[in-house]
Amino acid sequence: MTETSFGALGVPQPLVDALAANGKTTAFPIQVDTLPDTLAGRDVLGRGKTGSGKTLAFSIPMAARLGGKLAGGSRRKGRPLGLVLAPTRELATQIDATLAPLAKAYGLTTTTIFGGVNQNRQVNALNAGVDIVVACPGRLEDLMKQGFVHLDAVEVTVIDEADHMADLGFLPGVTRILNATPAGGQRLLFSATLDNGVDKLVNRFLQSEVLHSVDEAHSPVAAMTHHVFTLADADAKKDVVTALASGMGRRILFMRTKHQAKKLAKQLTGQGIPAVDLHGNLSQAARDRNLAAFSSGSVKVLVATDVAARGVHVDDVELVIHVDPPTEHKAYLHRSGRTARAGAEGAVVTLVLPEQKRDVSQLLRKAAISVEPVAVTATSPEVVELVGQVAPYVKPAPVAETPRGTSQGANAQRKRAARDARDTDAAAGAGRSGAGRSGGGRRRGSGQGGSGQGGSGQGGSGSRQQASGGERRDAAAAHDKASHQRHDQSAGHSRSAQPTGNPRTSGRRASSGGSGKLMVGSVVRPNGTNRRGGR
Repeated sequence: MTETSFGALGVPQPLVDALAANGKTTAFPIQVDTLPDTLAGRDVLGRGKTGSGKTLAFSIPMAARLGGKLAGGSRRKGRPLGLVLAPTRELATQIDATLAPLAKAYGLTTTTIFGGVNQNRQVNALNAGVDIVVACPGRLEDLMKQGFVHLDAVEVTVIDEADHMADLGFLPGVTRILNATPAGGQRLLFSATLDNGVDKLVNRFLQSEVLHSVDEAHSPVAAMTHHVFTLADADAKKDVVTALASGMGRRILFMRTKHQAKKLAKQLTGQGIPAVDLHGNLSQAARDRNLAAFSSGSVKVLVATDVAARGVHVDDVELVIHVDPPTEHKAYLHRSGRTARAGAEGAVVTLVLPEQKRDVSQLLRKAAISVEPVAVTATSPEVVELVGQVAPYVKPAPVAETPRGTSQGANAQRKRAARDARDTDAAAGAGRSGAGRSGGGRRRGSGQGGSGQGGSGQGGSGSRQQASGGERRDAAAAHDKASHQRHDQSAGHSRSAQPTGNPRTSGRRASSGGSGKLMVGSVVRPNGTNRRGGR
């Protein structure tokens, strides 16, 4: 296959140099097909499989078209010139990481906007003047309602992972946002499929669009090998999971629920295999910290729910394990797409218990995956080959816990309650679950924020119309709770210091690890934390 340079596709020299500085000199097929049209200002509908290079395909024309007109930046308060919409916080963050160096080549600035975090940083960036915004729909709409951002100057708009936006129920918000942008602006839409209303977006907002479909919408990545391992029972499955997680390279283990992801990460860490979890019950700071640990290689195992199935790009993930098989074939392909990205090779393993055989067989048939199931144990040659060299045992380091009856313990509990009420995000793009429930028992959101997009926090703080983003209300509730705790503490019967023999207290300790201590590598909190803080 002939290699094509970015310069040959008409990419301006400042961007060619910026790409080369990051080791990118040859364009991928979707970039080869779309760049001539996008650089010329045409509306483009791009379809391509996960890991095919779509982010760079729209980041290059975004920077080139805006930078060519406004080298040095516009710096207009709250009025960006470029807008990228993404369904999840992780995807928005990674798009910005790809786009920012290209924008910088022209002196343009970028920022991210999403829920689950305090809005002050985002508002400050908008007030300082920013050229390109990478946003999730819920928080962006919230800031628009508050008057912090206006889209009347946007010249280039990108909708990424439009089909996932539809799955999460964001299309009404996306429609309102696009209505706020100038009708004559350039619009680029990238999606794996055109179902669930995506076609309505295309028909309404793209003008004389050029369709580029580089790969079949559901095709598996060519450099990816698939394995189906059948297990005798749940005990055999645990042994195989431990074995597959013990290798030297990066691997992602997918679970169906947030609770199971958290539990497995703790178990692996306790077995000397450092692991971190990634799911919607973690605060944004915890999710960023865990993903950074996995990306840097300090931890080689990521245990995740479907929040990581899209948008999370980490180089050199050599193995994806469907510990819990997904319920539909698109989820299988997107989960599997975390490996074998950008031309690299990778392997995918699906673990199947006897009662799951029929469902998994149907799922793989819909995903166009042909693979013969193999019955295995932890010592089977097929397993040993995928594990490769076993990583050294890492002794788990317990974190000392302050006695619950002390004032320090009460202070720590109050801080956790306030932090959880402010930051906890229930859904985080969890797809099928929609609004979901937060780790602190926060009530279901309504409107955009409540349906997904990085979770119930997506509505943003300061919006009285969106329960999902009510950081102010949650912080106030946490403050009230903390006040009650301080009152009880002074009376000698603080809620945070129940008698040792109390079965409720003992149950919470047992559920958070048995010994009452937390293992390094997995961000966990005692059950019950902030149970009332979000109500």
